[in-house]
Amino acid sequence: MDYDDVHPQARPMHAIDKYGPKFVSKAEKFQDLAVGNSDEENSAGGFDNTPIPHAPPGYTLKFTFHRAVNLPFADFNTLSSDPYLVAQLNVDLPKRHKQDPNLTYRTPTVQKDTNPVWNKEWIVANVPASGFELKCRLYDEDPADHDDRLGVATVEVNSIQPDWPGIKEQPFKVKKRKASKRVYFFREIAALTSPHSDREARVIVSVECLGQTQGDDGGHMYTVGPNYWFKHFSPLIGIIAGTKDEVHGEDDKKAVTHYNFQAIQVQLRGPVPPQLYHRFVEARSFVAGIFKARTLSGRILKHALHHQHERIYNFDKTTLYGEFPSPCVELTQKFLEFVHYSQGGRIFTYVLTLDGQLRFTETGREFQIDLLSKHTMHSNVSSYIAYSGEFFVCRRQRHRRQNSVGEESLAEVSNDPADYELFIDNASGTYRPNGECLPLLREFLSENFPGLRVTTLDCQKDEERMNSLKEEQINRKNRQGHPITLLQQSSSSSLSLSSFDEESDRRSSVSSKEQRKHATSTIQA
Repeated sequence: MDYDDVHPQARPMHAIDKYGPKFVSKAEKFQDLAVGNSDEENSAGGFDNTPIPHAPPGYTLKFTFHRAVNLPFADFNTLSSDPYLVAQLNVDLPKRHKQDPNLTYRTPTVQKDTNPVWNKEWIVANVPASGFELKCRLYDEDPADHDDRLGVATVEVNSIQPDWPGIKEQPFKVKKRKASKRVYFFREIAALTSPHSDREARVIVSVECLGQTQGDDGGHMYTVGPNYWFKHFSPLIGIIAGTKDEVHGEDDKKAVTHYNFQAIQVQLRGPVPPQLYHRFVEARSFVAGIFKARTLSGRILKHALHHQHERIYNFDKTTLYGEFPSPCVELTQKFLEFVHYSQGGRIFTYVLTLDGQLRFTETGREFQIDLLSKHTMHSNVSSYIAYSGEFFVCRRQRHRRQNSVGEESLAEVSNDPADYELFIDNASGTYRPNGECLPLLREFLSENFPGLRVTTLDCQKDEERMNSLKEEQINRKNRQGHPITLLQQSSSSSLSLSSFDEESDRRSSVSSKEQRKHATSTIQA
């Protein structure tokens, strides 16, 4: 695909996005008067030691989403669709909490094709012998509006045995249930010109049993592979700034420019250690209403946060996709590419989901847009996650003082993972991850990013060192400069779900006045 003339499209601003935070800010004052401000130190949430319910070992299954045929078209002008498939795996394994999400998988989008071919695999471990229900929901991607539902196909298997033959490229009917009425209205109109055409949409799926999952406890179902990734180019900042990055295509012959604000999703190989299990912290009276959506203000703000997530992790024609069959050096190199090989003194905000998906964007005062760098947005308002915090990557130097990260060399950037070190912490007031779990996080990341040295920092026990290292990152960023700096004044309607976010603002070595001066000079340049 030629990306030269392709630009990210911003989803339209909803009124709830603009007025939702202001409404909640007013409602919060009345709630605080009624129930009193909660003691943040004793707030409910954070680390949850609820064990995974025991179950016998299950089976490892490989789902293959081959293609779909005769899908309805959602674009009347082109008589086509931009279809993608979202699979949800439902089983009868008990959950630790009902809020724990089911496993899902999303295919890449195929542009302008009502007979899309994906041929994408999804390997899941510990599927119980009692079988499964696989919901295959089909959508038409439309970043300028909202994604239309094209229908849903269901694959049901009542039991799995060691000799189960599996399913081989079997078609499943796409039902219209909960599909967009507009889409099927278009189809009926088109059928008038071709009354003898086959109008039954189907999706072709295979399921292969790879054997019994190793281990004694089958209560934890998880994604084994592949290690797929999405790189999103959000217009939220990129279009405003007009800044672009140069990315080489698969053939490395042609450079492609994209808006440079990026959001990354990387699926890591499970299982995520079961001890990595954290709930949102009810630090303020309105927070529980957001995640549980039991109050009017909570429903409004939750809806607004979902829209924020969709804008940052925006799928459109510029979204990049790739995958690796398993953790490898090439995956580590791709991760280093995502973090710009430690250049620019960047710091990133991340969330690790229960199924091992790592989501992150760059953070900092220059990206201070309402709710942008909050872990709530990254988790898409999930009640439970595995872990969250901030991280940055630096070039390793053999001789450097303990509390310092060395400046990267001006020489050619190295793509050897052994030359880099990942510093990752638990600085998240939204979920307040337990620092005692950091060794488990380090082990999990080291297994998924071979060759990369991982160092963990406890935001409480290692506070002095952590702040010192981040201060050096900020200073490096200021010295090396940034293409552009964007500032948005925080107002009384801005919501901070993380007490650490406020501390992050205070520890910046550059005052707001100096940043405005730097922003003005950069834009003029």
